[in-house]
Parts: sequence; structure tokens; C-alpha cells
Amino acid sequence: MTSKLDKPPSYEEALRHPKNDPNQQEHGPSFPPPPSYTPGPGVFPGPPGYGGPAGMWATPGFPPGMPTVSTLCAGVPSNSPEEVDDFQNSSWDNISVRHAFIRKVYLIVAAQLTVTISIVAVFTFVEPVREFVIKYPGVYWASLVTYFVVYCVLICCKEPRRRFPWNLVLLGVYTLTLSYMTGTISSYYDTKAVFIAMGITMIVCVTVTVFCFQTKVDFTSCGGLLCIASILLTIVGIVTAVVLSFKYISWVHMLYAAIGAIVYTLFLVHNTQLLIGNRELAISPEEYIYGALSIYMDVVNIFLFILQFSGAATE
Repeated sequence: MTSKLDKPPSYEEALRHPKNDPNQQEHGPSFPPPPSYTPGPGVFPGPPGYGGPAGMWATPGFPPGMPTVSTLCAGVPSNSPEEVDDFQNSSWDNISVRHAFIRKVYLIVAAQLTVTISIVAVFTFVEPVREFVIKYPGVYWASLVTYFVVYCVLICCKEPRRRFPWNLVLLGVYTLTLSYMTGTISSYYDTKAVFIAMGITMIVCVTVTVFCFQTKVDFTSCGGLLCIASILLTIVGIVTAVVLSFKYISWVHMLYAAIGAIVYTLFLVHNTQLLIGNRELAISPEEYIYGALSIYMDVVNIFLFILQFSGAATE
């Protein structure tokens, strides 16, 4: 308990006599008020009514008229406004590079298909050439071996050369070899079956290309499934060859050809989306030889399987 003598003064007395506060001695002397702030040189002008010196704002270190600092991303300042423009236009630059890459690849594929169609036409419409291939099948096996060797070399040397385009030369040799092999296979089928296969292949390729450019479904992540499908296609092909070696059954041949056409159509979808580049996986714009090679092989294999299907159907 406290007595009346020990009770603190009233509020009015404390205002009149602040120094007579008996509790002041107990808590120690009061601290002096903080000194007024004096801003250094080179500060921004402050807003009206600011408590400091007239017309000054307490932000030392930033001289008046200093330009605004722009940032390219969080915490990374740019040195000039041009860098900000370059950063904003970088996506457009990537799109233009990808479009140029796609045009280059499809121009190469168009040239390859032109050569292939020309050679297939020779083996289909020129009777002496057609009879020669049928009489000497070793020509077909030689073209098959050559095409496989050139393909392996192209896979190992898919980066473009700067001094001399050796990969373009190998691609040309590979195109001639595969075209020759395709022509020798076409010579064993009727002309009507060849025309049907060409028409269906063209429709399938155009449809797949339009689908890949329009759809939002990502097929680039399905490489494992396509690998399993290719293995199954190889096994089915071996079984079909064994079965047809004893007795020719048209529906077995047609079934194998249909499965092969479907599998390589899926490969065409996968490789086209790798070419477009707006999915999970993409081909580098420098690997245009590899991109053209993959698209060209898919188209030719689709044609060969459809040719087998139409040939078995016409028989």
C-alpha cells in the first residue's frame, strides 16, 4: 500500500511542473530530443509540408535528375533501355529463328521427295528398268546395305560443317540410295497400287502436318512408347516373313502393312512436333539435317507400308 504523500501528482500538476515529478529521479534523467536531420548534398526535392529543410527529401545518395533504373528481371538491372527492348523482343527472335529452321527443313524434304518420286516413276513406268530389277534382285540388297551405312554415318555427323557441307553430301547420297531402294520395291507392284500408295501418303502427311501445328497435345514425351511400338513392329515383321515364306496369305501381309503404316504415322507426328519446337522436347535449329532426315524417312516408310497394303489388296 502507498500513502497519500507517495502518490504521484495529478495530470494538471505534471503539466505545470514537469521537473517536480518525484518518479523522475527514480527512472533517471530524460533523454534529450533527437537532433534535427540535415540532408547531404544531392537529394531529391521533397514534397510540400515535409518536416526537414524546405524543398529537400531525406534520400541521400541519389542526385537530382538521376534516370530511372530498369530491370530485365528480378534483381538484374539493365545498363541501357536497348537491353530492355532486346529482352522483350527475344521471344520474337526465337520464333523467327524457329520459323526459318522449319522452312529450311521442309525445303530439304521437298527436294528429297522430288528425287524419290522421280526415281520411283522411272522404275514403275520404264519396262526395261523394271524387268532388270526383277531379274537381278541383288541390286535391291546392295541399295539396302548402302542406305543403312549412310544412315548410320549421318546419325554420327548430324552437326553442320562450316568449311564444307559434308553432311549435305551424305544426305544427298542417302536420298539417292533410299530412292533407289524404294524404286526397286515399287517395281514389284502394279502401277495402280503405286499411284494409290502415293495418293494416300500425300493425304496422310498433309493431315499430320496440319494436326501437329494446330493441336495442343504433346507427343514429344511419347518417345518410349514409340520405341516399344517399333520393337513390336519388328517382331511382327519377322513372324510375318516366316509365315509368308511357307504360304502367301494376303490378309496377314495387309495386317502387317497396316500396323507399320500406323506406327510410322505416329513417328511422323512425334518428329514434326520436335521440329515445331513448342512442346516439351525440340530439335535445335542447328540440326536441320537431322530434322529433314527424320521427316523424310517417316514419309518414305509410310509410302512403303501403304504400298504393301494396296499391293496385297489389288492382288
